[in-house]
Amino acid sequence: MARRRTEPTGANSPRAQSGFAARLMGAHALVLVSSALTAWAVASLVAPGIFHDHLQRIGVEHTSAETDHVEQAFASALLISLSVALVTAFLVAFAVSYYLSRRVRRSIAPVTAAASEVATGKYGTRVPDPRLGGEFATLAATFNSLAGRLDAVETSRRRMLSDLAHEMRTPLAIIDAHLEAVEDGVRNLDDSTIDTLRRSTRRLHRLAEDVSALSSAEEGRLQITMRPIVAATLAERTVAAAAEQHAAAGVRFATRLDTDATILADAERIGQVLSNLLDNAVRHAAASGTISVSCSQQGSWIEYTVADDGDGIDAAHLPHIFDRFYRADTARDRGHGGSGIGLSIAKSLTEAHGGELTVDSPGPGLGATFVVRLPVVP
Repeated sequence: MARRRTEPTGANSPRAQSGFAARLMGAHALVLVSSALTAWAVASLVAPGIFHDHLQRIGVEHTSAETDHVEQAFASALLISLSVALVTAFLVAFAVSYYLSRRVRRSIAPVTAAASEVATGKYGTRVPDPRLGGEFATLAATFNSLAGRLDAVETSRRRMLSDLAHEMRTPLAIIDAHLEAVEDGVRNLDDSTIDTLRRSTRRLHRLAEDVSALSSAEEGRLQITMRPIVAATLAERTVAAAAEQHAAAGVRFATRLDTDATILADAERIGQVLSNLLDNAVRHAAASGTISVSCSQQGSWIEYTVADDGDGIDAAHLPHIFDRFYRADTARDRGHGGSGIGLSIAKSLTEAHGGELTVDSPGPGLGATFVVRLPVVP
């Protein structure tokens, strides 16, 4: 029984491998052939009539045989010279087209290879400028930008999953260890054990809420109710709540409110932004240190400033400080480091209000300053 031959399909098929350069070459050849045939047909139809008219205008008497001979000689010479010219032009144009097609193929090949590598997950691949004009340069630059974004997203995803697993592992390990100790009779289910279990479950609950809030903020699914709010009043209330919450931390809050301007914002969401910044400042403030909070108007913007005199941030970490689960001090006990996405939430919420959140630090051990900028209500 004869076997049926299966033709390869997809990117490896002969048709697919013919490529852009081959099709470009074929298109050029078709144009050249069409142009040559058109030129030959037009010259054959038009030139003899024009030549005959010129013979008539000369006024020299010729016999019918002489006239026919001259016109046939002209038509023959025209046909030969036109054929030689068209064949020569076709060969030259074909050679130039072949050269350009090969150059285009060589220039596009790295882009095709790079796209295939990116498709397999090698996001570090980049392509050089093919030097075929502005459009191809823009294509290469856009491809490199896309590959860079994919590389950053993939790196962020891996780090996020790793950090999320780590964040969950600690409280789960505490819960598991205490339950096992209770089952084995090593510990009693007393108030101390229950308090430890509840603190671990609260940490998991807060982590889940923070991840959900960040996802909603980044996808634009947050319910934001914009109302006119006195900027200084919002800052004063948030600082008062933070001072009460962190009374045992031993830090001092210094508040300076220099404006009575109004902003259009969701009081709960902006309060969450300031609260996250204050929580971060308390965690990193020096022992018995001071956290300075100010609210002032700078042109058409309200600026909330939260500054501490604690750990500070190295310049290398500043561009990543708002990344999810990013920690400038990886050696710090994660029990004091929050969920790792509080600053990411603060930035997303600020941008959802048409504002911006920035950070600056002179360096390690010199504190850090966070600035929230929101537009003033005209």
